Formats: sequence, C-alpha cells, structure tokens
Amino acid sequence: MGKAINYTLNLWDELCQYTEDGSYIIDNNNVENKVRPVAIGRKNYLFAGSEKGAKRAAMFYTLSSICKMADVEPHAWYTDILNRISDTKPSKYDDLLPQNWKVSS
Repeated sequence: MGKAINYTLNLWDELCQYTEDGSYIIDNNNVENKVRPVAIGRKNYLFAGSEKGAKRAAMFYTLSSICKMADVEPHAWYTDILNRISDTKPSKYDDLLPQNWKVSS
C-alpha cells in the first residue's frame, strides 16, 4: 500500500493536471484493444506444434493485421496473392504487400 501511495504522491502534479483538463483520456482501452490480438496470438503459439509452426502462425497474424490496417479484406488478399505469387518476379514482391496491393484484373 505504501508503494501505491508513494507512486501517487510522486505523480501528484500530473494527476492534478488531469482533473483540470477535460481533453485527457482516463483509460487506455484503445491501446488495450490494439494489443489484445498479440496477447491472444502469443497464447495460441504455445499450441502451434513446433517452432516453425509458431513462426508461420505469427506470419499469418502479422499479414492479416497489416491487411486490417490497410483496409484490405484478408481473404480476398490471400486468395489473390496465392494465385499471383508464382508469376511475380521477386523484385515485385513489395507490390503484393497488403498496403501496396491492387486487385488483379
């Protein structure tokens, strides 16, 4: 309890600023929601079967998250990329990343 009180006293000025300025946000729910998939993924990697399996799962989680950030539907992206990648030169792989992806015609 003493540590908690000492912590509060050391941050007293900042806490007072919070009460005087309505623009400060009281919680960090936005950040918590952003890191939740990482925590869930970390827990799921325990059951990947092998280190290689865990690395592959992490790769898919990462690519799916990048799709979400780039406002790209992951299923459409994976389907298109898997159909195109064998005909794509390695120097053009960057064009296939979710943030650079354009649906093939």
